[in-house]
Amino acid sequence: MTSRNLSTQLRALVVDDNMINRKIHQKMLNGLGVECMGVANGKEAVDVHCYGQSFDLILMDKDMPIMNGIEATKKLRSMGICSMIVGVSSRSMEVEIREFMEAGLNDYHEKPLTTAKLASIIHHIINTK
Repeated sequence: MTSRNLSTQLRALVVDDNMINRKIHQKMLNGLGVECMGVANGKEAVDVHCYGQSFDLILMDKDMPIMNGIEATKKLRSMGICSMIVGVSSRSMEVEIREFMEAGLNDYHEKPLTTAKLASIIHHIINTK
């Protein structure tokens, strides 16, 4: 079975207040065979989990209104969510990245994401299942 076939079993949540970024990341993940859902802020990410949704991967933007990526990641982890959470931001200052990682991220990538970066993340998830 190819990794593309395996990845069709994966679900991802794309959390980004920028609708264009959200749609691009969803389209890239769909192209890798991943089922996607998108939300516009951290509160919506927490809410979908409260409603019983679960995901293998969460792409979490850092800077969003209502609830930012740091707050949302901390809340999801406190709820026992074990999904791979990958922080995504245009921020490159080490202190900002460290603060985001310490919130409970598994990984961090600067925007823009590429299909190759996403494929690497997907392969990692598949290999650790």
